[in-house]
Amino acid sequence: MADFSSTLATSASGMKAQAMRLRHVSENIANADTPGYHRKTTSFEEVVDHGETTGEVQLGPVELDQKTLARIYDPGNPLADENGYYDGSNVDLVVEIADAREAQRSYEANLRMFDQTRQMSSALLDLLRR
Repeated sequence: MADFSSTLATSASGMKAQAMRLRHVSENIANADTPGYHRKTTSFEEVVDHGETTGEVQLGPVELDQKTLARIYDPGNPLADENGYYDGSNVDLVVEIADAREAQRSYEANLRMFDQTRQMSSALLDLLRR
């Protein structure tokens, strides 16, 4: 049963990490038109317990993408400089949609693994009861 528990914990950590990743992607999409907005990026880290890896993952620190901001020409904008330009965001909607789709599919894969493990442990308990 310990293997079932560790498998459930591993898939649950994957679902949690992908959900948080999807949250950051959603924030990026929502702020795509916000002047001066820097895209948020994250990475995954292995969980280490007493010096040994557990197989679980967690989201690493959130970092701001340092890619240059788009320069937008709009002399009527109150943020525009003397040349009529202001800094837009560095969010690429195509990249964000691809990241969202990848996070969704990874979440679903972890959910299927969680469900399969739950079904296997339930079947094992049924066998042991007989």
